[in-house]
Amino acid sequence: MAGKMSSDKPTLVLLHGWGVNHGVWQGITEQIAARVQLLTPDLPGFGMQQSYPQPYRLDAVVDELAANIPPHSYVCGWSLGGLLALAIATRYPDKVQQLGLVAASPCFLTQPGWPGMAEPVMQQFARSLSENLQQTIERFLAIQAMGSSSARADTKLLKQAIMAYPMAQPAAVAGALQLLSQCDLRAEFAALKQPVSGIFGRLDSLVPAAVVAQLQQLQPSAGFTVLPHASHAPFISHPAEFGQWLQQWLGLSGQQS
Repeated sequence: MAGKMSSDKPTLVLLHGWGVNHGVWQGITEQIAARVQLLTPDLPGFGMQQSYPQPYRLDAVVDELAANIPPHSYVCGWSLGGLLALAIATRYPDKVQQLGLVAASPCFLTQPGWPGMAEPVMQQFARSLSENLQQTIERFLAIQAMGSSSARADTKLLKQAIMAYPMAQPAAVAGALQLLSQCDLRAEFAALKQPVSGIFGRLDSLVPAAVVAQLQQLQPSAGFTVLPHASHAPFISHPAEFGQWLQQWLGLSGQQS
């Protein structure tokens, strides 16, 4: 089958979120790397992928990412990465066998009847970016872990992981933030033909767990998990539970490592 190795391992693509790079997946890749064909690309302009489309538009970013994704992959995205994974599933349906969302939404900003991030918070990020990119991303990392019992340790892990790779390009960081604030892919999400699964944190301040009920209405057959003590980065704060969810989604939970 296309997209699988001769050993019949599933192809798993993990897409990171805003302001960081593929280093955030370090703990998870150690758990699962031997059991999948694993791809953890950096988003354009982040980490090792220092080139990026100008202007930083959704279609151009999606085209660039999709070019390196094999057909029939399990594509899983965290936060902004989930929005991009959804866009890839819509525009390149042959590439995405199943879609996984980690603390991600097809529409990140609050809308009438739709839980999300308040516009002033998003605007504050945009203002801060122009003043001090490094400080803004560090503040963002602290928010990722907020609410978890190990928030300080989680933030330290995130910082160590992303600092192992080149700093993101400022214009790409700003462009990616615009995608978060402007994209509304709810209609595309509702129209998806691929199976959808997702995992969310009850304590998430950026993608409220309340959005899960709305997602379920748009995709009635989707399966969503909400971790009661997790925040915006469940794979950092609760790696065991996240790893279990990931293996179940990939159909590996009954197999030997």
